[in-house]
Amino acid sequence: MYPEELRYTAEHEWVRSEADGTVVFGITSFAQEALGDIVYVTMPAVGESLAAGAACGEVESTKSVSEIYSPLDGVVISRNESLDSTPESINSSPYGAGWLVTMAPSDPAQFANLLSAAQYAEITLKG
Repeated sequence: MYPEELRYTAEHEWVRSEADGTVVFGITSFAQEALGDIVYVTMPAVGESLAAGAACGEVESTKSVSEIYSPLDGVVISRNESLDSTPESINSSPYGAGWLVTMAPSDPAQFANLLSAAQYAEITLKG
């Protein structure tokens, strides 16, 4: 149902650990389906320090505006600039072209504390 190699947050973000120690995150397919057609995305700036669980951006859809939460503590290394002109990529490819931010985690051990795909699936079924 959800990619097994990723980790997840209860706020519907997915997180992928990269070989170089950085992490990439975005919103899950569950979140983008609930939001509907995404029309605008606000992301944190490169160099910005993020705190796990803190709001760091917004996704605006034809239905509503939803906050994006940082899954880990760390610093933003890059952001998906293509979403400025094609925010709908989040709808069509939430785990690929619709990624949001790459960050350098300040505590890589936090990654292991995120939800597994099975744990995240349980949350979405209850919701």
